[in-house]
Amino acid sequence: QVQLVESGGGLVQAGGSLRLSCAVTGIFFSINNMAWYRQAPGKERDLVAGIARSGATNYVDSVKGRFTISRDNAKNTVYLQMNSLKPEDTAVYYCNVDLNNGVDSWGKGTLVTVSS
Repeated sequence: QVQLVESGGGLVQAGGSLRLSCAVTGIFFSINNMAWYRQAPGKERDLVAGIARSGATNYVDSVKGRFTISRDNAKNTVYLQMNSLKPEDTAVYYCNVDLNNGVDSWGKGTLVTVSS
């Protein structure tokens, strides 16, 4: 019943920036954790950044200092600001949330391509 809609992906040059958004719609009481994962072709899907309802965040080491995850609880939306993008950041980025009732939901993904 819950749907995650991602947007903001695209093609950028190395050193550029993108801002991903993920809006959560449907019937639910509240959202606990929100996160962004990414998966390159032929590779595993890995956690990029996560943010708890309290605002506490965590990042994979490779994006620390370059990416910033944030959330707007009033809009049920999570963002990922990506700066100083590198070709190694190229991947499909997926939004993930867990709701108060324990339901874990995924978006369909948005492609980020960083050219050298």
